[in-house]
Amino acid sequence: MLWVKVFHILAMTSWMVGIFYLPRIFVHFVDGSHAGEDVRRLQIMAGKLYRFITIMAAFTVILGLWLWLGYGFSGGWLHAKLLLVVLMLAYHVNCGRLVRQMEAGKLAKSSRYYRLYNELPLLIFLPILILVVVKPF
Repeated sequence: MLWVKVFHILAMTSWMVGIFYLPRIFVHFVDGSHAGEDVRRLQIMAGKLYRFITIMAAFTVILGLWLWLGYGFSGGWLHAKLLLVVLMLAYHVNCGRLVRQMEAGKLAKSSRYYRLYNELPLLIFLPILILVVVKPF
């Protein structure tokens, strides 16, 4: 079961790295578009990164379910964590919507919006991390 945990953490880390970086690509795309720069490379990067982190998110969920079946479903902290994981998955899906808009050249918000949007996964991830390590309830 420890190997499953190792691969769960590896997949989760890869997913989070991508989910933290993807909105930065949105920022550069909007800034570059307004400056008249060629932003096609950013569109390609965003699409490839999103596909990769989607695979990592799937591995994270599958391995997390495997851990759940192995260790059981105990403690209120796990209920709270699962709620936050659902929120992170919703954020991930929304990023996919933004990637499709970006590929069509139609990101409508300002770069400041995407800078703020980039902070949202941290506000979800930090409580997940605290719940997993501290298990406060």
